[in-house]
This record gives sequence, structure tokens and C-alpha cells, in this order.
Amino acid sequence: MMTRRNLLATGAGAVASLALAGAASAQAVVDARAFGLEDGAGDQSRALQMAIDAAVGLRQPLVLGAGVFEVDDVNITGPLTIRGAGQAVLRLGAGDALLSIRDQGDIVLEGLVLEGSAQSGAETALLDMVRASRVLVRDCRFSHAAGIGIRAHGSQGRIADCAFSDIADTAIFSTDSQGLDIEGNAITRCGNGGIRIWRQESGADGSRIFGNRIGAIDWKGGGNGQNGNGINVFRADGVSITDNSIRDCAFSAIRLNATNDTRVIGNHCVGSGEVSIFSEFGFSGSIISDNLVEGGAAGISMTNFDRNGRLSVCKGNIVRNLASGSLTNPGVVPYGIAAEADAAIVGNIVEAVPGSGIVVGWGPYLRDVLVSDNLVRDCQVGIMVSLAPGAGHARISGNVVSGSARHAIAGARWDDIVSPDLAADAGTYDSITVEGNSIL
Repeated sequence: MMTRRNLLATGAGAVASLALAGAASAQAVVDARAFGLEDGAGDQSRALQMAIDAAVGLRQPLVLGAGVFEVDDVNITGPLTIRGAGQAVLRLGAGDALLSIRDQGDIVLEGLVLEGSAQSGAETALLDMVRASRVLVRDCRFSHAAGIGIRAHGSQGRIADCAFSDIADTAIFSTDSQGLDIEGNAITRCGNGGIRIWRQESGADGSRIFGNRIGAIDWKGGGNGQNGNGINVFRADGVSITDNSIRDCAFSAIRLNATNDTRVIGNHCVGSGEVSIFSEFGFSGSIISDNLVEGGAAGISMTNFDRNGRLSVCKGNIVRNLASGSLTNPGVVPYGIAAEADAAIVGNIVEAVPGSGIVVGWGPYLRDVLVSDNLVRDCQVGIMVSLAPGAGHARISGNVVSGSARHAIAGARWDDIVSPDLAADAGTYDSITVEGNSIL
């Protein structure tokens, strides 16, 4: 049995023998058992720290054998690969994190299982990275975290093919990223968020989020949209969100807040509790295309012109079979696609919405919106355009509007419909062009 009394002596001997082995073979690895790491033997933090420091010094990979190891606040102190083959479980005790990377680069973590415990606090993270660079986290599992799965600040690298489950707050929470790729992960049963890409101040971020499966995201932290989202981008510019499958989020599958130059392309969003894809509050340059939205309380929104939300393209999306209301935000009225300023809504299909298929402006918040070549079927109102005092220009052209239960193309002042047939009345309103639409 390895004891704390003889740990240092044994560790020193292990380093010496491993150094000789490294000189003999370029393929040598450091075995953490040589430093006293034992399955189920209580706090193993010191043994794991010694093994990491030795592997960094020898520039050799560190191998963790099968077992459950309780560790707290172990630091990765230099370039290193740690391999666990899916059988090495690191369990957090009373510390702030299992593993921490600070101001280090060229680190690979693969095949590890990182778990929280009943002792963990809400502010903890299973993996904590600060100003880390060229980090690869691959084929790892993160579960039962009382706080966050991976917390990254000012970091750059790749998180790929990992599984996150039963995370009390957020699976992956990045702030002030230097360019993070989040690819092919499975994320489920999180208390407040799946993936968050935030910045303290607006600026270039460049994170790429693609090919992930995200589901069952709650909003235990409350609020009106800051929690409960599958993917949430806040103040981070140049982020791309592509080919993700996102289900059953309490608020949005994808929520952009105060972002610039964000691309949301080819995602499948099912069963969102509020707006499925939301670009809001001071955004600019959102491209939302080729997404499939099903069953949410509302479809796609590019709004908040009152907060300088503007400039978007919504193209080639399918929005269908929306719910009649929202349990998480009862004030949401169902709609397929909504835009307010400097926007093009082109070539989309909107079907089976128990409200308006396409909403153009709200009150005076309307400027230069193009709605062209869309197919809108089986909605209560096909296309609704704001005619309130102060509303700006919109062009509604070349759309096919079919099977509307109430009105095909209508105009409203706030909630009151003042033109049930805007195609016939368009000449009355200088700011609105309605032409070449097919009403079926």
C-alpha cells in the first residue's frame, strides 16, 4: 500500500527509472501507478500531480489505468498527453476543479471520465482552462457536475467526440475565446445551457460549433432567455453554428445576443420551448439558412430593432408544425419567421403555424425588409406586415401563400389588423410594396 510518507521517495525513483526508459524508447509512456495512484484509495491528488509533473518533464504521455480516483485541483503544468482508455474515472471531491490548465499549451486529454460528486459546489468545473492554447479534449465523458462540465476562459483548441450528461449548469462554457472548435459532442440533461460562447465585451471570437447532438436543456436558473438554450452566443463575433441536432430546450435551440457576423446553417431544431432560433438585442450580420425547425413555440426571429438589432439573411429554412404556445414564456405568440430591420427573408417554407407564418416588423420597428419567393402554407395568417405610424419600408413579392385560415397577407398596427387584404390595399400605404404573390 502506498502511503503519503513514502510517496515522495517512490516518486523520485519512478522518475529516474522512467527517464532511463525514455532514453531507450521513443514510444515510452509514464504510468501513473508508479507514483502511487490507486483505485478507491481516497484522495489521490498528490499522486496524480506528481505523475503529471514527471510526464511533462520527460515529454512523454501519461497513462491512467482503470479505476476511480478522487482528485481535486490538479494542474497540468506543461505540454502533455493524458490517456485513460475510457476506464479511468477522475471524481471531484471538495475542490474547485478536477483538472486545471493555466497559461499552457499543446495538451491532449483523451479517453478520460470526469465526474462530479455530492461534495462539489455550484461554482465548480470538472475541467477548468484559463488562457490555454492548442488543447484537444477528445473522447472524454463528463457527468454529474454540480456546476460546469468544461469552463474555458481566453482559450483556444478543440473539444470533440465527448459526452456530457447530468450537468447542473452548462456543459461547455467559454468566455473570451481565442478560437474554440466544439465538434461531434453529445450533450444532454443540463440545468441551464448546453454550449455557451460569451465575451465580457463585444469582439472577435471565431468559435466553430458543428455536428453536436444537444437535448433536454432546462432553465433552473430562471430568467427570460439567458438560461434554457442549447447553444447561446453572447457578444461573440464571427461564430459559426452548423449541422447540429438540438432537441427539447426550455427556451431556444440557438440564441444569439448582441452578436456580429454569425452564421447559423444546416441545424435541426426540434421542440424548443420558446423561439427556436433567435437573433436579438443589438445583433448585426446574422446569416440563418438551411435549418429545419419543428415543433417549437416560435420559429426564427431576427428582431429588437429598438435595441439596434439589424442586418440579417433568412434563407432556405423549413419551419413547420409549431406549438400553440410556450410553457416557459406564455407571452410568446406563435409565428414562423419574424424580422424587423435590413433583412431578407427569401426562399423559406413555413407550414402549419397556429399564428402568423411570416411577421414583418412590429409597431414602428420596421425598416427595409424583403420577403420574397417564400412558400407559406396552412397558417392562421400567411404574412403579417406592420402598418403602425413610423414603420418603414417592406417589399412582399413573389410569395406563394396557401390555405390561410384567416388572412393571406395582412397589415396590422400593433395587435390590431387594419388591412385584412394588404395585396388589395397596398396602394394606400406608400411604405409597402406588395406584388406578384400567389394567394391560394
